[in-house]
Amino acid sequence: MSVINPMKIVLIEDDVSACKDFKDYAGTRTDIVLTGVTGNSYEGFEIVKNKLPDAVVLDLELNMGAGSGYDFLEEFFKTEFDVRPIIVVTTRNRNFNVHTHLHAKYNLCWIFYKQQPGYGPDMVVRHLLRFREFYHLQSSDIEITTVETPEELKDRVASRIKAELNTFGISSKLKGRTYLEEAIFMLTNKKRNEPEQVFKDIAIRQKNKYDNVIRAIQTAINDAWNNTDDIEKLLMNYTAPIRKERGTPSPTEFIHYYADKIRRDIF
Repeated sequence: MSVINPMKIVLIEDDVSACKDFKDYAGTRTDIVLTGVTGNSYEGFEIVKNKLPDAVVLDLELNMGAGSGYDFLEEFFKTEFDVRPIIVVTTRNRNFNVHTHLHAKYNLCWIFYKQQPGYGPDMVVRHLLRFREFYHLQSSDIEITTVETPEELKDRVASRIKAELNTFGISSKLKGRTYLEEAIFMLTNKKRNEPEQVFKDIAIRQKNKYDNVIRAIQTAINDAWNNTDDIEKLLMNYTAPIRKERGTPSPTEFIHYYADKIRRDIF
């Protein structure tokens, strides 16, 4: 099975708590990334038009925001897109006739009733990832460019690094975790592969010795590797070869692997 980039999702939702839940959940995964969050349907449309995400999670009412899900859908389906994102609607309206009308008029993939048992970001994301197969069938031959500010890109890369390290099992309590986040980010943005210089730059910035930085990073890697409850799952996340004499990835190997992976997925 070929590797595909993380699914880009725009969330149009006016409930602050629901937005936080979705952001927190997205931060635990490496197969999705939030490229925009707003409680304004008009702003949401502009984000979708500029960033061309794979999917939109749309709150129908937007009672505390501006506009409504209906406003977004009307504008969305008047506009030409090379590839239309998957649209799923979330709502507290359980009226069957309303749902039938929405499905028929706007060809929605799914409507989630917010008060149904088990509703949450995980339920929405599971369905979106299932729909994604059809999205790729219609978009596989189309080259898409997106508009993104440097700051937004920086935040997206940083969030992806955190998600990858969480998935690997690197403890946030270890100093090496901080160094790893910084090292991977720096290497991801370098045109040439210079891991040794990255470690030296971190040592200078952190006012620490080079050897101490390397040791802290190796400790963080070893801690996750040796204390995992599921080595097979770990090896599915880190697929680079491991030299037998070492037993675990070296700091250089580790940051190379994740910097390369993130470059392929995000840029």
